[in-house]
Amino acid sequence: MRFRPFRELIPPEVAVARLLRAVRPVARVETVPLTEAADRLAAATLRADRPIPGTDRASWDGYAVRSSGTRAASARRPLELRLRGDRFAEAAGGSRLGPGEAVAVATGAALPTGADAVAIFEEVERRGEYLRLTRSVRAGERVARRGEDFARGDRLTRAGAPLTPARIGALAMFGHTTVTVRARPRVAIVSNGNELVAPGARLGPGQIYDANSSALAAIVRAAGGTPVVYPPAPDDPRRLRRLLRAAARASDLLLVTGGSSVGERDLLPGIFAAEGRLLFHGIAVRPGKPTLAARVDGKLWLGLPGHPTSGLLNMFWLGLPVLRRAAGREGPGWVEGWALMGERAVALTEGLSTVVPLRRGADGRVYSTFRSSSAISSLAGAEAFTVLPPGGRPVRRNDRVRVRYLLPPLGRGLPAPNG
Repeated sequence: MRFRPFRELIPPEVAVARLLRAVRPVARVETVPLTEAADRLAAATLRADRPIPGTDRASWDGYAVRSSGTRAASARRPLELRLRGDRFAEAAGGSRLGPGEAVAVATGAALPTGADAVAIFEEVERRGEYLRLTRSVRAGERVARRGEDFARGDRLTRAGAPLTPARIGALAMFGHTTVTVRARPRVAIVSNGNELVAPGARLGPGQIYDANSSALAAIVRAAGGTPVVYPPAPDDPRRLRRLLRAAARASDLLLVTGGSSVGERDLLPGIFAAEGRLLFHGIAVRPGKPTLAARVDGKLWLGLPGHPTSGLLNMFWLGLPVLRRAAGREGPGWVEGWALMGERAVALTEGLSTVVPLRRGADGRVYSTFRSSSAISSLAGAEAFTVLPPGGRPVRRNDRVRVRYLLPPLGRGLPAPNG
């Protein structure tokens, strides 16, 4: 068995910068139903073509009145108004309210001409066809003014911004049934190794199920992409090269796990270099040192270690910002803060940064979940991570560390101020 040494180990921040320079947001757009548009990114800025409400409307069940005619109303000298019918939300305009009159209105009903306020029903005494007011009503009270929600020209969506439930509701309010959004980047996922079998198949001697593809697909979806998972590829250079070419042609970005190191059957370095421009092979980080990337025909190919924790943890600090850039999403997928380490010491390595998966404790501290590079359970419960510098003394309990808290759905974001 032969081994080839890494040529150069680049710092983690350099690896991230190179990948971000090599990837561009997907330019394609597509039209989707509003009911399927949640959290998609709007492809264009849309504006209101008319005011909403289109006329002054009651914002409360009660009685439409002329505010100027209620100024003398008080508990000692109630004001009596004559009731002139009622109006529901679907009623058209046309009626006019005269002095000393009131009209019963349901929430959402257009005010009759002349009315400028609503006396809420809880504060009105009704006696047959008359009302008794015991206080004055201010102009505009319990009224949604014309254009109060949206004026003509107001922005409904901003190009590139996520479509929230409120934005989707606003589009529906203006009669839209669909919306044009940015297409999600298609991300091909290929696991490499003779020992790998797709979940659900029968295991043979020495074989294991491919866990990386499913886990990577979850991260791709969380970052706004569409994963396309291929069957595990064998350690055959010709077959692997053909598969990677085909997967890359049908996608915007290629993720490959396994075969990224320096062993005899680590085929990715040779294939990546032959297919395009190698951006790097080897990062000065643990776990995850055997990581490589290339730019091939304008597309990014990223090769990750086959060990589950190494590959997935690399996706948090390295792959997640890249996927979000391809999806047109702002930010790296985490927010930064500070926290105290829990009871577990973390040893540092000379020349290598250390990435530590973290969970939050009930005491407000953060605790390492790392067990080993090959144990996917190392990331069970992890919702944040820290990148520690090379060398130096171990990080111990109550040491203050910079923490990157993963955003939903991968984590919960920043903790509350009290921890």
